[in-house]
Amino acid sequence: MSALLEVGDLSVNYGRVEAVRAVSLTVQSGEIATVIGANGAGKTSLLAAIMGLLPSRGRVVFDGQDLVRVPAEERVAMGISLVPEQRDLFGTMSVADNLALGAFRRGRAEIPARLERVYALFPRLEERHRQEAGTLSGGERQMLAMGRALMAKPRLLMLDEPSLGLAPLIVRDILQTVSELRDEGVSILLVEQNARAALRIADHGYVMELGAATMRGPAAELAADPRVAEIYLGAAQGMS
Repeated sequence: MSALLEVGDLSVNYGRVEAVRAVSLTVQSGEIATVIGANGAGKTSLLAAIMGLLPSRGRVVFDGQDLVRVPAEERVAMGISLVPEQRDLFGTMSVADNLALGAFRRGRAEIPARLERVYALFPRLEERHRQEAGTLSGGERQMLAMGRALMAKPRLLMLDEPSLGLAPLIVRDILQTVSELRDEGVSILLVEQNARAALRIADHGYVMELGAATMRGPAAELAADPRVAEIYLGAAQGMS
């Protein structure tokens, strides 16, 4: 495998507050890398900086190209998609129209084929394709947010807390879909508070604390590390 995404010494400041402190990470082609950590550790700011939504210092390289001066919309065109924690759907628009917006850079001719693929992954979205997004359940909104990102046919899919607020069975289904996407060749950068679930499906993992990446390694090794188990895995003991 080769590195699709390389992040080097990335830092993000909000005024005098350093939210991300010299974080370095790598996402290999065709793998899931996860970033775990407590609320406020800087995980969301890290994704936003990689996406070009926040000013940052450091290095972000995607498929060998330095992104330092590349705006967010061009990063989407290059093959990077972000599903934000808030999901950011258009509540008064239908499921189908929300999905079509995700393919705005692919061209109208590609929309039917992309819709077919998304509906295969999330059959419930096809059942509700005429329904307004604002009337969906939490799990359905997460499926729609992921589906809209996939309409752009990304090579790298970044997910910010996809399990947040969802029932355990829905979380299992969402993360199973993430695993399927990895098996199809989509690289995934997964940010999660649910450390047990994230480390179970990931290839590599990073632990963020107070803006810094304090631990890293194969996901299975992190899951077996006593410190990670004590601090991050206890709250998820009930996950199956």
